[in-house]
Amino acid sequence: MAILVAAFELVGEVGYAGLTIEGIANRAGCGKQTIYRWWPSKAHVLLEALAVKADLYVTNADHGSYTADVRAFLGDTFRLSRQQRVVDILRVLMAEAQINEEFGELFRSAFLQRRRDALQVVLDRARTRGDLPPRPAASTILDIVFGTLWYRLLATRQPMGDDLVEDLTATLTQAQPPTNTAIDLGDQQ
Repeated sequence: MAILVAAFELVGEVGYAGLTIEGIANRAGCGKQTIYRWWPSKAHVLLEALAVKADLYVTNADHGSYTADVRAFLGDTFRLSRQQRVVDILRVLMAEAQINEEFGELFRSAFLQRRRDALQVVLDRARTRGDLPPRPAASTILDIVFGTLWYRLLATRQPMGDDLVEDLTATLTQAQPPTNTAIDLGDQQ
């Protein structure tokens, strides 16, 4: 754990470009080989550090209702995503995932899927409790939540404040009946 804390702290001080395995080892009080035994690169160390931080700070606990559970999950997620160090790490890890195929696969499974699984706990509990709306579909809910997060982090850099938490909570918790948008033109000539 000292290595993960050291990497997280050090990247905030020196940036990703200045972060080295040697620097992490010095900060953590261990040898470089100890780090290399578990992680092949600084990106891998940061990935695990961020995954652990998200597990610690983003709740998927039962708050009594689907609405309360979603609001808490979104609030924690976006609060964590407002920390500049977290934002910087998320951006650099996403970039690394785009140019390094092996790391990209790990990023998708060990971080992105892990976060989706955490929200899936909320959805499964709501389904069991009977308060999960029929629409949008669970997979769409996951895409909406994380699509919004990544779009704001990477494309618009708009803040993820309490207003967004409330807007998404309202969107995700109100049952939306499917609509038939096909237009029947009948026998028009």
